[in-house]
Amino acid sequence: MQTGEASIDLPFLTWPRCLLAEGVITTSRRGKTMTARTNVLAAFSTGAALALAGCSTSDNAATPTPATAATSATSSAPVPASPADVAKQQAITAYLGMWSDMADAATTSDWQSPKLARNATAEALSKISRGLYADHYNGLVSKGKPVNNPTVESIEPATNPTTVNIIDCGDDSTWLKYRADNGQPANDGPGGRRHINAKAKKAVDGTWKVTDFAIQEPGTC
Repeated sequence: MQTGEASIDLPFLTWPRCLLAEGVITTSRRGKTMTARTNVLAAFSTGAALALAGCSTSDNAATPTPATAATSATSSAPVPASPADVAKQQAITAYLGMWSDMADAATTSDWQSPKLARNATAEALSKISRGLYADHYNGLVSKGKPVNNPTVESIEPATNPTTVNIIDCGDDSTWLKYRADNGQPANDGPGGRRHINAKAKKAVDGTWKVTDFAIQEPGTC
């Protein structure tokens, strides 16, 4: 047996001669057995129909021309995302990250958590820190997470955006406040679905952060 080949004894089959060409599959009629390279068998087991369909009646396999192969490769190449699409995606990611970071910090009302600055800055960061400080001062913590459904309202400028305006219908009905000392629910009003406006901006280092947001009363969306 040649190095790099494995012997597999199977009942002899009449293989298409095009598959036997160029050493792809070699056969031996010793006791009606055949020897084939294991990697070829593995490929054939998953694509036998394609391999057989590629065999010509004259035993000569059709070989695509370089021009055909180049055309196929070009047509299957992915289209790169536009700067506007990239900006929208990164702004939404920052917006969702801001709420996730806020929910994590709210479990202990840690108004100084370094996580808060990962996705928020300017007035947005100030609002979050002030809100968590108020909860800390009043002995409150939060459990659960808000549910957000953000969409992009507009981008500025249109060709290479540095600002993305976001609208959201956020639901805080499962994100509730409790007394830190006894774990009892705090009487902080009803939760529900709230309309939210937010603005995200691209920083000089290329990252996106939420710079401001405004939350409406429950039932506004």
